[in-house]
Amino acid sequence: MTGETTAEDVRRLPTRAVDCLKYIYKLRERGERVTTSAMRERLQAQEPDGQLSDATVTQLFKWLAEQGYADHTPYRGVELTPKGAAAAAELVRHHRLLELYLVRHLGDSWDEVDAEAERLEHAISENFEDRLDALLGHPTEDPHGDPIPSKTGEVLLTHTQRLSDLEPGDEAIVRRVSDDNAEMLRYLASLQLVPGARVTLLERAPFGGPLRLRIENADSADEHAVGSELANVVQVVVATR
Repeated sequence: MTGETTAEDVRRLPTRAVDCLKYIYKLRERGERVTTSAMRERLQAQEPDGQLSDATVTQLFKWLAEQGYADHTPYRGVELTPKGAAAAAELVRHHRLLELYLVRHLGDSWDEVDAEAERLEHAISENFEDRLDALLGHPTEDPHGDPIPSKTGEVLLTHTQRLSDLEPGDEAIVRRVSDDNAEMLRYLASLQLVPGARVTLLERAPFGGPLRLRIENADSADEHAVGSELANVVQVVVATR
């Protein structure tokens, strides 16, 4: 990916269009399919006072394709072009740098920063982005463990798997947690199931039942039962098998 798309380029795009590029990027990053309905739900969350239809989202996909930011095949989905991926990575970089700044320097909790970063990400200049990056020590991950793209769009990826895919006796390190649900993040924090925590799967209940985990951090070690819905959004690196 080239570094031809700058913060100023991103700022000139309509807010809804650049948000759409960002959500395509994030869905693909998670290995999820980009559907019209999935995009409508995400964009609607940013525009609660209006009503978006699938037809509106389809027109947005077509506009992004006409501008060279995406390849859109009706009923088949949408993919980012190199130009679109660069623009999306730029906004994702803003967002994740801002999240880390809010946690480290303003003391915000990790369940608050996604919404605040959404409000700020479109406004910052390239100079501000560079200064923020330097202040934070050129980080590669945000508070939730999501990779921060470099200025040229590259990310450092670590092979992970879902917590729910561990086998009894496996030990692992939590690396990444979905930031889509603030209430879920607060609950994970209460369990200390956060990036850097060491987890051991002690027991898997049958028929899709909960997982019994030992969760260890620097200052605590406790056992908790975690349901599959929660375990599916926590990404880990296996330490031993």
